[in-house]
Amino acid sequence: MKTSNPVLARLGQAAERERAAGYAQPGPYGQPGYPQQYQPYPQQQYPGGHGYPAAPPTVTPMTLDDVVVKTVLMLGILGASAAAAWVLVPDALTGVAWIGAAVVGLVLGLIISFSRMANPALVVAYSIVEGVFVGMVSKTFNTFYDGIVLQAVVATFGVFFLMAMIYKARIIRATPKFARIMVAVIAGLFGVMLINLVLALFGVNTHLRDGSPLAIGFSLVCIVVAALSFVLNFAEIEEGVRMGLPQRYSWTAAFGIVVGLVWLYLEILRLLSYFQGDD
Repeated sequence: MKTSNPVLARLGQAAERERAAGYAQPGPYGQPGYPQQYQPYPQQQYPGGHGYPAAPPTVTPMTLDDVVVKTVLMLGILGASAAAAWVLVPDALTGVAWIGAAVVGLVLGLIISFSRMANPALVVAYSIVEGVFVGMVSKTFNTFYDGIVLQAVVATFGVFFLMAMIYKARIIRATPKFARIMVAVIAGLFGVMLINLVLALFGVNTHLRDGSPLAIGFSLVCIVVAALSFVLNFAEIEEGVRMGLPQRYSWTAAFGIVVGLVWLYLEILRLLSYFQGDD
């Protein structure tokens, strides 16, 4: 099945190769290959022998439930990691843990995003590392603005479920044009944030993250874009299920949702801090 989504196209090709590996395997004595479930002379036997053919391996396609379970599991691991970091990391090492987890999480995220295979171990590792990062950021903000973390968490999941309802009602559709615009906007925003970070390291204040009206506007734009990115996630999951991607690709789908949730949470956390700065 053709798709305009490059990520799904890549995963679909990988899944097709996996399915093809189970077909047209050469039979014994040079006989032409048959699909595994129809091979007239299967070479595998049950461990006990007796000449009975072994059941051929099958590829279980992913379902929406698979994605939901993996997403909840990732969020549970991330939350536990964040709580552990909050409690166990000394205040003196908060900055080091924050930066270290951010760098490692970025590297893992890029590897997962550009990998041609779904890797559950990497996704779980990302959840743990990103949990440390979120925990350190949350602890720092909560030190200055008590109660802000709970507000940000509630707002984040509120936005997520709102977008899920909007997508289900087909109010917003993930058309090819919408996907292209979203990819370009997200890339542009991250480019601006990276440039802003580099300039900040050299003492240049661009006023994008200082609570000014420009900073508030930039955070609002990021929140809107992060929320709209869920439309792409939902569409990828829906099309992936329809394409019959193998079950383990539900980890990749869950990874996309968690990345969006983390970005949305951080932007909401920052925006809320702007309105509590004078308290």
